[in-house]
Amino acid sequence: MNRMAVVWIAAALIALPIGAQVRYEDILEAPNENWLTFMGDYSANRHSPLKQINVSNADNLVPKWVYHVPEAASLSTYPIVYDGIMYITNSNEVHALDAVTGRTIWVYSRPDVELRRKNRGAAILGNRVYFVTADCHLVAVHRLTGAAIFDEPYADTKDGYFCTMAPVAIKDRLIVGVSGGDSGIRGFLAALSAETGEQLWKLWTIPGNDDFGADTWGPKTLPWGGAATWMPGSYDPELDWLFWPTGNPWPGFYGGDRPGDNLYSDSLIAVDLATGEMQWYFQFTPHDVWDWDAQEPPLLLDLEIDGQMRNVVVQANRNGFYYVLDRETGKFLRGNAFVDKLTWASGLDENGRPVLIEGMVPSPDGRVVCPTVWGAANWMADSYSPDTGFHYVMTMEACDLFTSSAREPEPKIGFAGTGAERQPRLDGQFIIRAIDPATGRRAWEYPLTGPTASWAGTLSTAGGVLFSGDDDKHLIALDARTGKYLWHFNVGQTIDASPITWARNGKQYVTIVARADVFTFGLFEPL
Repeated sequence: MNRMAVVWIAAALIALPIGAQVRYEDILEAPNENWLTFMGDYSANRHSPLKQINVSNADNLVPKWVYHVPEAASLSTYPIVYDGIMYITNSNEVHALDAVTGRTIWVYSRPDVELRRKNRGAAILGNRVYFVTADCHLVAVHRLTGAAIFDEPYADTKDGYFCTMAPVAIKDRLIVGVSGGDSGIRGFLAALSAETGEQLWKLWTIPGNDDFGADTWGPKTLPWGGAATWMPGSYDPELDWLFWPTGNPWPGFYGGDRPGDNLYSDSLIAVDLATGEMQWYFQFTPHDVWDWDAQEPPLLLDLEIDGQMRNVVVQANRNGFYYVLDRETGKFLRGNAFVDKLTWASGLDENGRPVLIEGMVPSPDGRVVCPTVWGAANWMADSYSPDTGFHYVMTMEACDLFTSSAREPEPKIGFAGTGAERQPRLDGQFIIRAIDPATGRRAWEYPLTGPTASWAGTLSTAGGVLFSGDDDKHLIALDARTGKYLWHFNVGQTIDASPITWARNGKQYVTIVARADVFTFGLFEPL
């Protein structure tokens, strides 16, 4: 289905070269001077080999340009950059900018869409840029002109779905997921044709009535159990498998109508890219009643564990535990708490299952449980540096008063199972932590002391600099090896996205989005 769209093209487009197309092989080799996926590469490591900006000169960073996105309340987009063009998204639209100057090249705005949600970014493949709309259409536009190529729905808002994620382009397909897990949906992951938008396969993250795992639900909630797929996962090209996180079960804070573990909520699933068949699953929080979905990024690493090199996938989970899993089998290898405020479980057993502490569940009168409903970590993108061997995680040390209600759940209306509004969050703190994934040891930490919240993840670079956004509206640079403060810049607005880095004409830049503005920084150049 094609729709007419509003496309504004700048005169600067006339000077643009035709440019090469983005190949799958280019994405495999990223990141370099380009930033081609939401996470920078398929491993979700968010580590750049660029090193012009380093620990010796990071304090010479200055703003190069700022781009304002009209009618954007709070952007969560992670820009992608290819061949000197930057692509950013707002709800139902994508902007192409000259990456060096910040000038607009074109803007595509999909018309007649009343639903507006956050959008976390675009994908690029061939000569096309892809993004999802709030009402769950995959849209493809020409990367140089913004001309619409196709517009295809893959989920129906009448069923409670909406969509926010950045699609992931792999080979000949786009991997997409859905939001709405707090509104009583049946989550799924899908592969769509990069050529036409046609569905190639769909994998439900809630079992069917006769499927394995159906007995881990009750009849009231099985058809509407949540387990949304609203953040990108990672991909191993050798196995040809996706590693995808799933969301919380529904209702979020009342589990009486969903006895059992509630598969495959709060899980990491390994999925064959070609067929959509699940290879294995690992559930982090069985029978979750704290809204701790597993949408934190799953990083693919090669680690030495107990004297043996292992291909692993790691995650700093929202529930407060750090997990290391075998990538081929899903076997639990090791885990530990990565926050101090953790009161719902005393640890993990030999299979990685949490050992629950009695009484640490929501109640009608309220129960203080740590970590907070926001979790010990959340969707903010982590990073891993092969130079330091550290995994850099934005963590939250906080607790909440959790309440519950046994009111009859009604699908598609956003009922969370809580009988009262969430209470004010108890005093806590955001902390950037460097974790050794092989041992779970904390190498260093950098406490944030601002008055707001930080929804920025981390970015590591070969220059030894770690970038992030703090809870006081600053883009910050730290020494990745020691955590020492190097530099900051006050962008004047709350940061709801993670930084990226890229290069053009031999110069390295750093870009971050804050509220309705896109900021790009580079090294100071004297006149």
